[in-house]
Amino acid sequence: MPEVQSSDVKLEIGHVLFIDIVGYSKLLITDQSEQLQKLREIVRATEQFRLAEAEGKLLRLPTGDGGALVFRNNPEAPVLSAMEISKELKKYPELKVRMGIHSGPVNEITDLNEQANIAGAGINVAERVMDCGDAGHILLSQHVADDLEQYPQWRPYLHDLGTFEVKHGVRVNVANLYSDEIGNPQLPSKLQAVRKHRAHVRLAKIAVSLLVFAAIVGGVFFFLRRPVPSASAIIDKSIAVLPFENLSSDKENAYFTDGVQDEILTDLAKIADLKVISRTSVMQYKSGVARNLRKIGEELGVAHVVEGSVQRAANKVRVNAQLLDARTDAHLWAQTYDRDLADVFAIQSEIAKAIADQLQA
Repeated sequence: MPEVQSSDVKLEIGHVLFIDIVGYSKLLITDQSEQLQKLREIVRATEQFRLAEAEGKLLRLPTGDGGALVFRNNPEAPVLSAMEISKELKKYPELKVRMGIHSGPVNEITDLNEQANIAGAGINVAERVMDCGDAGHILLSQHVADDLEQYPQWRPYLHDLGTFEVKHGVRVNVANLYSDEIGNPQLPSKLQAVRKHRAHVRLAKIAVSLLVFAAIVGGVFFFLRRPVPSASAIIDKSIAVLPFENLSSDKENAYFTDGVQDEILTDLAKIADLKVISRTSVMQYKSGVARNLRKIGEELGVAHVVEGSVQRAANKVRVNAQLLDARTDAHLWAQTYDRDLADVFAIQSEIAKAIADQLQA
């Protein structure tokens, strides 16, 4: 399990808009400078950029062919900013830009040049989401799409694209944001390639099915008498990390709470012999109604569930977590952590390790 080496890490949730110019490295040097300057002017002219900068709630991370904007005021800010940028880019067809958006943990660091910089999962995921798209695309992580889906005015803009495999074998769920005026409604080329491959695989499976059809017909009687697998077929080393409850009064802490759940799930997913259900599958259980853990376990096909709560006050945080057997409702482990906010990464790692120890994974 990863360990946090420094107690000076200050965790916060950043709402990240990652932008780059498509095909930048193939441009002439003069064209590179001109396009980058024009993009910079368009970005700085957006209302969301000016508002966040005036409030001191904006961080900028240049990347050479674009950059990342980290809004610290409003989860809708990067989405609204991307829409403004996309609309303005219609006037400059030679400027081909793609954008990716994600809300996640970020922290300020000092780089090798002793300059202030920013890093964290929020930045990394936003860049991976952006990399899935082509020129004109505004792509959202599933986390952001799920949050916007709660508001009727956003639903017409959201179009689920499914799962992409990005760098280092990481899989991300992505949604496309577009309308008649902004964004790119076309399927990203990477997704087209994946679907084409799946179509070929599907045809091959059909061909194989036809070849063995005669054998299947001959064995109909045998297959009709086969017993149906029971719930006992669920493997013991399987787990779902349910959405943690936000006990803080500040609405913004809901994103912090989601971040804690995400990190615990990510740490558990690194264990080779442990089946971990994805965040997308467990988000349906986020509502505050009472949970029927046995039913949830059956629906997700897992033997164990983790649930908990997060409460944040000033620079202190309390995390409650418990591991339960979904088949019997039995408590297997529970712990409360009262720490400084800077130690939240260590708490997440400790919870994941304790759960792994309980399951002997």
